[in-house]
Amino acid sequence: MKNLIIRLLANAVALAIAAWLVGGITLEGATRSKQIVTLLIVAAIFGIVNAIVKPIVKLVSLPLLILTLGLLTFVINAAMLALTSWITGKLDVQFHVAGFWPALWGALIISVVGMIINAVLPDKAELR
Repeated sequence: MKNLIIRLLANAVALAIAAWLVGGITLEGATRSKQIVTLLIVAAIFGIVNAIVKPIVKLVSLPLLILTLGLLTFVINAAMLALTSWITGKLDVQFHVAGFWPALWGALIISVVGMIINAVLPDKAELR
């Protein structure tokens, strides 16, 4: 359970950095506390999308992943971010990605920040 909360917070931090750096990714909220709650909701949705949809998409696109030597992964990550934006739009959560290029840059930033956070955080065995 502790690992799940830490990963949720790590995703929220990565999404916040992407929203801060990429112009086409917006996170709206009247106050700072509303923005934090929005970030946590978006991070949870993003985690669910990555846990359920992403493995299916990677399996279906496996021949193209091999052909492009894994570079298609960036496009898949951008699609997962765009799908998260679409889902949050349906749930009336104020998180928007304005097209493919902001989604691609945002996914790249989220991946890099996620790798850095995973390198800093302790392993799963240490969290028990």
